[in-house]
Amino acid sequence: MSLRKYLVCPALILSLLFGAASAVHAADAEVLKRVIKNGQIRVGMTGNQPPMNVKSRTGAFIGLEVDLANIMAKALGVRLMMVPKPFPELLAALKNGEVDMVMSNMSITPERTLMVSFVGPYMLSGRSILTRSSLLARASSPADLNRPDIKVAAIANSTGQRLAEQYLPNTRLITTWDYDDAIRILKKGEVDVVIADMTVCKLAVMKNPDDNLLTLASPLNIEPVGIAISREDLQFQNLISNLLNGIEDTGILDQLRKKWLEDDSWISSLP
Repeated sequence: MSLRKYLVCPALILSLLFGAASAVHAADAEVLKRVIKNGQIRVGMTGNQPPMNVKSRTGAFIGLEVDLANIMAKALGVRLMMVPKPFPELLAALKNGEVDMVMSNMSITPERTLMVSFVGPYMLSGRSILTRSSLLARASSPADLNRPDIKVAAIANSTGQRLAEQYLPNTRLITTWDYDDAIRILKKGEVDVVIADMTVCKLAVMKNPDDNLLTLASPLNIEPVGIAISREDLQFQNLISNLLNGIEDTGILDQLRKKWLEDDSWISSLP
């Protein structure tokens, strides 16, 4: 069955909602009430983390997480509103009620779980390095990069920053707001290495053939990626968890992974 058929199949949507109907009773269902009242679910994402979420040349959001959010919104019978935010501001936006959930290739970590709840994971991600040095590109572990003469860029408040602080204490760390800025300063020679999602590193190599960018053949680590939601609304958490489980069980999530992680035809849609 095609992804399009899944998206419009009423029986599938009803089955997903039937599973979600067993939501536990919570003292406060503020997020769920807001979604129902407004007929809209607001999803926070950066819009610059391809192939998970990115803006196309037409300005539309595309990516695996965008498709997944659309499927969830259709199953809930509400409109989908994308709310672009820099990665370091996403969890604050969630806690302040500016968004209802965050889907932005966000790794599930103990530190983040102290602040918010996570549903998933819906995929596994891995950190890699992007560099212009053939020597550094042969690194087999973070220890190979832990030298005082190396300048490392990572997105602020990301697991890339945490990896650098934990495993590369001898390097000079420079944080950026997004991957575009990190790649820009790498190409200018202001840093030696960018720590980023492996998919981002591979895409940067493909999009910049004249800049001699290199990345690793295997990721430095593996991280589970999930949907961040409020810890206070257990009903909403149960609803989204049931929806994600239904989407996984019906094979739709596998289709999305193949579409965005194995087929590179979407690259032609980028600016």
